[in-house]
Amino acid sequence: MIVGIAAFSAASVVVFRQAGAWLILQDPLAPAHAIVVLSGSMPSRAREAARIYQQSFSAQVWISPGFPPTRELEALGIAYVGESFYNQRVLMALGVPSNAIHILGTPAANTEEEVKEIARECRQEGAHNVILVTSKAHTRRVRFIWHRLVGNDPELIVRYASDDPFDAAHWWRTTSDALVVVRELLGLANASLGFPSRPEPH
Repeated sequence: MIVGIAAFSAASVVVFRQAGAWLILQDPLAPAHAIVVLSGSMPSRAREAARIYQQSFSAQVWISPGFPPTRELEALGIAYVGESFYNQRVLMALGVPSNAIHILGTPAANTEEEVKEIARECRQEGAHNVILVTSKAHTRRVRFIWHRLVGNDPELIVRYASDDPFDAAHWWRTTSDALVVVRELLGLANASLGFPSRPEPH
């Protein structure tokens, strides 16, 4: 009995420690129709997209706009420029020409909506593969949601921002990394259950 409890406790510690690393995955780069910058973690995702663009894996970069808090800010008399504006400026500052940048038309409140919008854009342009740039800990959830909602056509190539500071080996040591892990695990659980938890109406 005691041996069993000790073994279970040891296994639990291992699983706990490995949770951060388990969330991270990455595909080899290959030529694709577009490189997509998911919203969030600005400017690291845009910087990574620019690096990939400079290696000639695609001729265009798409920016996925997050859902802006426009209404709330307008009530305060504050104009909201938008994350996509700054991501575009980052790309251009790093050598991506303006005519190679495309901002997707529909803002997304979560990863599920982003994936649907990107897949819709791909199908409209007859694209069969796309490189999606996100943060390290977000990669597994992005792939899971893509395969669940889209499948294998268009094919997804997942890449993470190489300068993402997420510490997978010691994620529990900082509040920010711990919150990232909890959010990603909850997001994976929500996706595996068919997205019962959804964002509030826009």
